[in-house]
Amino acid sequence: MASHPKFIINQSKNGQYYFNLTAKNGQVIATSEQYTTKSACENGIRSVQENAPNASTEDTTSANAA
Repeated sequence: MASHPKFIINQSKNGQYYFNLTAKNGQVIATSEQYTTKSACENGIRSVQENAPNASTEDTTSANAA
C-alpha cells in the first residue's frame, strides 16, 4: 500500500491530465483542473507544493448564509 499524502496523476477519457491530492488516510482532498500535457500537469503539482504551505484562507461566504 502506498503512503499518503501524495499527488496522483490521472488521464481522463478525453486524453487530458489532472491530479488528485490525497490525505494521510488516502482520501482525495483536492482535484486539479485538466491539463493538455502531462508536463503541464506536473508543473501544476509543483506549483501547489511550492505555494500551498504559505496559502492563507479567505472566507467569502455570507454570515447569514444557511
